[in-house]
Amino acid sequence: MWAESSVFYQIYPLGFCGAPEENDGILTHRLPKVGDWAEHIQKLGADAVYLGPVFESDRHGYDTRDYRKVDCRLGDNADLKELVRTLHGHGIRVILDGVFNHVGRGFWAFRDVQEKRWDSPYKDWFFLKFDGNSNYNDGFWYEGWEGHFELVKLNLRNPAVVDYLLDTVKIWTEEFDIDGLRLDVAYSLEPDFLRRLRSFCNGLSHDFFLLGETLHGDYNRWVGEDLLHSCTNYECYKGLWSALNSMNLFEIVHSLKRQFGPEQWTLYKGKHLVCFADNHDVTRAASVLQREEHLPLLYGLLFGMPGIPCLYYGSEWGTKADKGQGDPALRPCFPEPQWNALTDIIAAMAKAHRESEALCWGDFQELLLTNKQTILQRRSEHERVLVAVNADSEPYWAHFDAGCGRAVDLITGEEHDFGGGSELPPYSVFFWKCE
Repeated sequence: MWAESSVFYQIYPLGFCGAPEENDGILTHRLPKVGDWAEHIQKLGADAVYLGPVFESDRHGYDTRDYRKVDCRLGDNADLKELVRTLHGHGIRVILDGVFNHVGRGFWAFRDVQEKRWDSPYKDWFFLKFDGNSNYNDGFWYEGWEGHFELVKLNLRNPAVVDYLLDTVKIWTEEFDIDGLRLDVAYSLEPDFLRRLRSFCNGLSHDFFLLGETLHGDYNRWVGEDLLHSCTNYECYKGLWSALNSMNLFEIVHSLKRQFGPEQWTLYKGKHLVCFADNHDVTRAASVLQREEHLPLLYGLLFGMPGIPCLYYGSEWGTKADKGQGDPALRPCFPEPQWNALTDIIAAMAKAHRESEALCWGDFQELLLTNKQTILQRRSEHERVLVAVNADSEPYWAHFDAGCGRAVDLITGEEHDFGGGSELPPYSVFFWKCE
């Protein structure tokens, strides 16, 4: 599967393109702006883009009105088709957000129920009770996703709903030539629906990638041969920044050992979960970290750990934003991409990851671990890479058996000689490819 060796770049289009927060009904061709960033994304080393919601919605994109029409605030279907063509022309694959658990109150089938009630042919598309009422005084009760009644939960046990959604996916692949889907709140989706979707997408293309948004729990519930190809690794998202803030690298390394270590009971060995430092729903990495010097180290762990790395637009140059400021703060519009020293390091790490067999597919083992330092081994059939991190403000002499005398740092290209160990400078990260 192509995604296993990819680096993803996430964009939230409505915010990225500077669209109004409320759907104003005015057709404005903002979506081409994403294509203007294609060279930046390519230079950064990402070769796949995950686009957040792009279809007609009430407000933020996850409250869909029409799955088959691009949101007028972004443009039209021709704009999306041209955008995918532009990104493909730069060697960048594209996956779209599949918001299939719920719809907005403006969704055409729900509006039909509001108008015709019992007589609507779509009343069984939702979970309704006509002897109750809603927060919006509809004269009937309906189930909203996790108590959010602006998000009307779809009945995925209804074959008509499933057929409609699968037909929609087929339209997306035929009209826009997309390479996969990210499934919103995949942890809320019916397992039978996931199996049906996987089987259907296998019929569309043998390499159509399915990624699920999952938070906590056993990821094997959603990822498998007949389920999704991958899911979001929220467990290690938290561990990445928390381990650095508390100067306790045991936290993240023990999570990685639990997930991918050499023991027989390891949970996700052989699976490629999507790992990330931040996204459209959480505080930016540059804001959540207590020490600015730890930013390159966080990304070193991100690109060095098992999984598929995903960058969130703007964070590659250290943009700050706190979840407490509200979602719009996390989803800004930048006039143009920026580039600084942090971007240089991330681009070098992205290149190293994409081109390293060990970092993409290798197994995982801890070679050294203290509160402030760690050396992790990634080893494949033909390659061995050591990921070394020193989170301390002081240099550290690491006594360990490197298993080789010389190495090349995949980040800088510099050669390194081992002599019974290695000195790790303050706030340093290395990807040593052993020779």
